[in-house]
Amino acid sequence: MSFRQYIPLFLAAAVAAQAGLARADNSSPAVRGPRPQPVPDLLNMKGVDRPTPLKNVTIEQRLDAQIPLDTTFRDESGRTVQLSSYFGKRPVVLALVYYQCPMLCTQILNGVERAARVMTLEPGKDYDVLAISFDAREGPSDAAAKKAVYMKKIGQPQAPGAWHFLTGDVDSIKRVTDAVGFRYMWDAHTAQFAHASAVYVLTPQGKISKYFYGVDYSARDLRFGLIEASHNQIGTPVDQILLFCYHFDPHSAKYTPVALGILRLAGVATLFMLGGFVVIMFRRESRQKGGPSV
Repeated sequence: MSFRQYIPLFLAAAVAAQAGLARADNSSPAVRGPRPQPVPDLLNMKGVDRPTPLKNVTIEQRLDAQIPLDTTFRDESGRTVQLSSYFGKRPVVLALVYYQCPMLCTQILNGVERAARVMTLEPGKDYDVLAISFDAREGPSDAAAKKAVYMKKIGQPQAPGAWHFLTGDVDSIKRVTDAVGFRYMWDAHTAQFAHASAVYVLTPQGKISKYFYGVDYSARDLRFGLIEASHNQIGTPVDQILLFCYHFDPHSAKYTPVALGILRLAGVATLFMLGGFVVIMFRRESRQKGGPSV
């Protein structure tokens, strides 16, 4: 057989190899084995030849949806736990991250840590923080290393018992991410997960109460969200008055002043002032009538 007769075979093998590479580039990372490296993008410097991974990345609000509390994970010590063990007593701040993330996930946890240091609510007594990795390749050692970093940063003696870092398999991760509407994907060209940033406030029963987007979370907003999620079981009477004047906007994920609430509060304060004035005048008149006549 001449060399020309081999040419079709060489072309078919090349096409098959190229198709295999394309499928590998678009697949998720292997759960086991070495971490993949970024794929060179020499022929696509402007990103016009391949779809951007951000197209399928989003967070769909599913308020009042139930988190699957029977899902099992492993905690930072390697112990198998059910999500239900972190619920039932107090609200929970949930962060979906992965611990080897080079950028965004660290900023999400930093945002929670900054707000926690400012809030007067006490972790472990008023609320818990639950971080779950959505990278099934990560394990307890990754979770323990990340927890050690934040326990040192937050510097609160009660924090180790209130901040929990979990890892799990693909099925467990998918159940939780689907429940909260968290959509992410693997980008083989950067060897990273493309995902949006948010934290979620959950009720003690494991239902979604609030979404807070971004990486910088207002301590006031997070405090209000936890108080509402607890059905007013935590916080102070002053918090209840402030919540009367604020409304949570789910689109901006912030608490904003409500004019009607402020007017109502001003009206109540005015009534108290008038009532106090009437009482004082009544007592003064009674003392004058009961005094000695001139």
